Amino acid sequence: MKLELRGITKRFGAFTANDSIDLTVESGQVHSLLGENGAGKSTLMNVLFGLYEPTAGEILVDGTPVRFSGPGEAMEAGIGMVHQHFMLIPVFTVAENVALGDEHTRAAGLLDLEATRRKIREISDEYGFHVDPDAVVEDLPVGVQQRVEIIKALVRDARVLILDEPTAVLTPQETDELLDIIRRLRDNGTAIVFISHKLREVKAISTVISVLRRGRMVGTADPSAEPSELAALMVGRAVELNTTKSAPELGEETFTVKDLTVLSPEGVRLVDRVSFSIRQGEVLAVAGVQGNGQTELTEAIMGLLKAQGSIRLDGEEILGRTTRQIIRAGVGYVPEDRSTDGLVGSFTVAENLVLNRFDRAPAGGRFQLNLKAIRDLAERRVQEFDVRTQGVDLPVGTLSGGNQQKVVMARELADDLKLFIASQPTRGVDVGSIEFLHDRIIRERDSGTPVMIVSTELDEVLDLADRIAVMYHGRIIGIVPGDTSRDDLGLMMAGVDPATTPKGDTA
Repeated sequence: MKLELRGITKRFGAFTANDSIDLTVESGQVHSLLGENGAGKSTLMNVLFGLYEPTAGEILVDGTPVRFSGPGEAMEAGIGMVHQHFMLIPVFTVAENVALGDEHTRAAGLLDLEATRRKIREISDEYGFHVDPDAVVEDLPVGVQQRVEIIKALVRDARVLILDEPTAVLTPQETDELLDIIRRLRDNGTAIVFISHKLREVKAISTVISVLRRGRMVGTADPSAEPSELAALMVGRAVELNTTKSAPELGEETFTVKDLTVLSPEGVRLVDRVSFSIRQGEVLAVAGVQGNGQTELTEAIMGLLKAQGSIRLDGEEILGRTTRQIIRAGVGYVPEDRSTDGLVGSFTVAENLVLNRFDRAPAGGRFQLNLKAIRDLAERRVQEFDVRTQGVDLPVGTLSGGNQQKVVMARELADDLKLFIASQPTRGVDVGSIEFLHDRIIRERDSGTPVMIVSTELDEVLDLADRIAVMYHGRIIGIVPGDTSRDDLGLMMAGVDPATTPKGDTA
């Protein structure tokens, strides 16, 4: 199957999201669409999938012009799409989710789920998905939920599969598994459009790479191209892919955690007697596969979960304080899910920048807000953090992911801090914004603030950390120097102490 986009333009009022874009994808090819968040990648694919009507241009399938009035027509033409945010009903089983919208019935109009189960098993066996048709979706790991989305497309005989930022919410292990699945799909003749801003993955999986910047196609590249070349195409300038930092100037040990334990409602130890400390002017990165207690650790420190043990900041016990009291004590906190916990999407950029200080001067007091002061503060922070927005009065939900993260970071770094915690600080963020955010984190460290980073991205951990604490099953199994090898860290993330593993044995 050959898919062609010719001169596709999509405008929203005066804003041009896609500007005369040409793109060709053929069977057995992985065509990666690379670009910053907000470059127009998802908009282009939504046009292809029938979610948006193009302002100009045409779509051709095997040389024949087509026009889709909705996703149903796109699927009938053999085009499937896995969205960045999964389109699954959590309380339904895998089979029920797959059947939804394409229901087959038996006699008397009864739903024939058994036929769907058989098809799921066939596809799962063919591609090594290991998906149980009767499993409830909300009980599945994120990586398996994504496989369910792919199965939904394949059940409908998709010959072109669009994957929109498919690794944004996956662990490194799940990412590797997904890339293997994509290779099998490619080898089986499926045409794949792989949308991403992650250079390592794009280079690993692509047949050809096309780069979008600000709604325009700015070039194509071979997967053998240097990462710096691809990054420059994405942002229109040279990008420093590795954070420049000097050796830390360590101060006093002002933040200590001792024997911290967090229990689930069922009594399971989610955080199991964790102890560590951070000095002034140091970055401690907490690494590990998602789901090993990192989230609960940070939420316990921030007073969002009940915990046992001790957490001391500048010699004072803060365990047991409310989240507001902890923030007032001088802690800046970037949560791992900016959409749910870091921002109010319907609030303006300016309002989001004072969520942690709206009741303090100059933003406001006990009974009213100082709107002029809030706006002035927002204008300064937007400029300082290079937040790309057409105005501080726009809803923050209209910004790209990278710019939303800059808003969160700008808010949390507005005060002089005694501790800065950033959980998954660049998840779903493009390479240009990653460079900026990493530099801001190191600047905060160089100002003398103790910094704690939680990340599942090994590249990020190695880029930022002065020391690395690895969590496994709720425990810290080791704290190692920031220049520890990827292989050793990988072993530790799997629960293996490299010091006790014979050389050459990675079992």
